[in-house]
Formats: sequence, structure tokens, C-alpha cells
Amino acid sequence: MTDAVPEPNLRTGLEAILLVVDEPVTEMTLAQVLERPISEVAAVLRQLSAEYTEGGRGFDLREVAGGWRFYTRAECATLVERFVRDGQQARLTQAALETLAVVAYRQPISRARVAAVRGVNSDGVMRTLVTRGLVEEAGTEPESQALLYRTSPYFLERMGLRDLDELPELAPFLPDDVETLEEHK
Repeated sequence: MTDAVPEPNLRTGLEAILLVVDEPVTEMTLAQVLERPISEVAAVLRQLSAEYTEGGRGFDLREVAGGWRFYTRAECATLVERFVRDGQQARLTQAALETLAVVAYRQPISRARVAAVRGVNSDGVMRTLVTRGLVEEAGTEPESQALLYRTSPYFLERMGLRDLDELPELAPFLPDDVETLEEHK
């Protein structure tokens, strides 16, 4: 007779699954896999997140981009960077950051419209952002049939946002004479 291995409890099961995910996983998916009610899974996720914060752990459990995932704490960033860095800088260029901002705040948007806002051709930068998974196709414009783009769930995840409503307001960063600048164009 063999000894049966007991099923892990909900907390243990959640931790085990969240430890291996490479993108945020929804409460519904976790509930289905663990065969538990969504409300119970949601409550335990929030408890775990609070416990990790209160315990001063080096990691955090966050709800981001519609799902849950482990992240390292901000105060550990320099240590983690030092460990992970392999001499390559995978930072975005100024052009890529500008393009990403235009897409984030004006989505869905075509490449032509991005170029019009930036004042330069942005095709290569858009391809880079799509390749890196920060921007994705969002259908076509009905009139011109141009491809439309939007930010991806990976963008939300990398920015630490639950949804686009958490993007900061642009008004504080605009020049005081923005209306005058628009009139001269």
C-alpha cells in the first residue's frame, strides 16, 4: 500500500504556481487550476500580499495587468540589477520612449498618426516596440485600413500598472504655452 501525498493547501498552491509564472495570472485562472472559488482565491492573494509587505520580504505579490505575479521589492532593485546585469543594456532609446508615450496616451493609433505627433518617421521604432512586446496590433482604422496599435499587457506589467487609467496625467508636464504652440502648427 502506497502513502497518498496530501493536496497542498490553497496558500501553498498559490505560492507554487505564482513562483513559476512569467506573466501575471488572473484570479479566475488560479481558481480553475486550484479548483477553488474565485472569491476565496482573491482573498488569499490579498492576504499573502499584505503578509509579504508586513514581513519586509525581498519580494512582493502584486496585482498588475489584470493578474497576479511576484516582483522584487523596489528597495532591492540595485542588488537585483547587479545580479542580473550581463553587460548588455536593454534600455529603450529616447525615440522609443517618445513613441511608446504617444501610443500609451493616444491608443489605438496608427503609425502615420504616431509619426505626425512626433514629427518624424516612427516605423522602425514601432517595429522595435512590437518586437519587445510593449506594443501590439489593435485592428485597423475603418477609413484608411491602416493598422492600429495599442500598448500590451506586458507594457502594463513592466510599468507596474493595473490598467491604463493609472497612467499619470500629462498636464503637469506640458509647457504653459501649449495652446500657442498648437496654433502655430
